[in-house]
Amino acid sequence: MSILEMKVPSPGESITEVEIATWLVKDGDYVEKDQPIAEVDSDKATLELPAEQSGIITLKAEKGDVVQVGQVVCLIDMDAAKPQGDAAPAAESPKKEEAPKAAEPAKEEAPKPAPAAPLSYATGSPSPAAKKILDEKGIDASQVSGSGRDGRISKTDAELAAVPAMGGSSLTATGSRSTTTTKLSVLRRKIAQRLVSVKNETAMLTTFNEVDMSEIFRLRKQYKEEFAQKHGVGLGFMSFFTKAVTRALQMYPDVNASIDGDFKVNYDFCDISIAVSGPKGLMVPVLRNAENMSFANVEGNIKDLAVKVRDGKITVDEMTGGTFTITNGGTFGSMMSTPIINPPQSAILGMHNIIQRPVAVDGQVVIRPMMYVAMSYDHRIIDGKESVGFLVAVKEGIDNPVEILLGGDERKGLGL
Repeated sequence: MSILEMKVPSPGESITEVEIATWLVKDGDYVEKDQPIAEVDSDKATLELPAEQSGIITLKAEKGDVVQVGQVVCLIDMDAAKPQGDAAPAAESPKKEEAPKAAEPAKEEAPKPAPAAPLSYATGSPSPAAKKILDEKGIDASQVSGSGRDGRISKTDAELAAVPAMGGSSLTATGSRSTTTTKLSVLRRKIAQRLVSVKNETAMLTTFNEVDMSEIFRLRKQYKEEFAQKHGVGLGFMSFFTKAVTRALQMYPDVNASIDGDFKVNYDFCDISIAVSGPKGLMVPVLRNAENMSFANVEGNIKDLAVKVRDGKITVDEMTGGTFTITNGGTFGSMMSTPIINPPQSAILGMHNIIQRPVAVDGQVVIRPMMYVAMSYDHRIIDGKESVGFLVAVKEGIDNPVEILLGGDERKGLGL
């Protein structure tokens, strides 16, 4: 008999353990080579585990188990023949018939609940001290549950009693009171640890500004169909913000840096992490050398990475090594927020929703599509002058994209 021991492969550098998020097959199933058999969560991504050979599988780990890299999680009997027709369901039928019989004795032996003891005449009667407190609060004694002997309402019961809400007539909750407890995934636990460490280990501050989206709206409306036909992707907001950010990072290099012990590390490239919401939480895939990308390159790469995140296909390498992050809370309706730095980076830009607001332009009040932007930064490495200057540079690019981001020729700048 040829038995293959399938071990957990290393998802990436520094990852030593993963959690079995879900098994995609059952114990005893026949699996084909390269068929996805499980999803595993690391502290950076959710990955699929493919079968290394064809055969009958025996599971050696349960859903939710944390297993070490290199640990055996299943066995595959490579000599087993693939089941034909409906033989497998027929083999399972006896189990279905026996299940109800095994459950019957348990129902007969279940103890009957004891009848409730009758309450005495004192039930619900307040003590003199309790009655005084209830009268002062304007609460009827019938609305209070007593904890004293025979249900008598004590002074403590009266002190703890709350005045009913406007329109309410009872202190007793009438809706559902159920709770659900689920274990956090390895990824979610790691995200929680990182967020807390950022707050505790950095001198994080946030600076704000607002941008006028009028010109970007005009460009998208005017060129969206032509852009999509030529490049195969839509012309979105994120490409404009990515280009504005890479320009600002080159103007303010300390924002494109990180701290390594007693040293500052400056990067001569702009690897932009784009926050994408996925089924397992927020992921930050990276655009490598975004400073050299065209608008079409940015949009195409963001689309591909977002699909991978939402399908659970993103790899650790595709989320490692960013130098600056852009996150867009506006897609969920956020008007203003203070985004948290993505370590070891030193800054993050937060985009928000776009609102038609009155603004003063050349002495006249006009209605413009406006967005608040926020930049959180590590004050240990970035001074206020650099942070404010950086955000102003981003604002310049968004307010005047034709001159600043497209080189004065909007068609050529968009690759049309």
